[in-house]
Amino acid sequence: MAGLNKVILIGRIGKDPDVFQFDDGTKKMSVSVATTESYRDRNGDWQDSTEWHNIVGYRYLAEKSIAKGDLVYVEGKIKSRKYNDKDGVEKYITEIVADKINILVRQQAGTGGNYNQQQSTQNTNVSTNTDASSSSNAPDDDLPF
Repeated sequence: MAGLNKVILIGRIGKDPDVFQFDDGTKKMSVSVATTESYRDRNGDWQDSTEWHNIVGYRYLAEKSIAKGDLVYVEGKIKSRKYNDKDGVEKYITEIVADKINILVRQQAGTGGNYNQQQSTQNTNVSTNTDASSSSNAPDDDLPF
């Protein structure tokens, strides 16, 4: 029986990507992406749970112009591998090998990574385009960057 290894994430870039070029000219980009899930606890209070994902992309994906704070759509597969660190200690890592990375929202220049300021601007724009009866009671996302 065949298997399926497919991952789809929508999240924020945690730091600017690291790009490495191999001897044959192939480029590899690695970056971390945070996904945050909100839920109500037993007391009815909103709680956030953030998961960090290691993303790698090769060739043309390594040349994408992404930056810290950008909201991205990532599609790929999970891969686990082992390697030896600089001290010779064997380590294991799980990564998402991306097939596709699309930028959904760029971090606005001059906001200094303040996601709440960007979101409140977006919410203002959205509220002027919808009627007041369709407003949501969901809390604002508070991401750690």
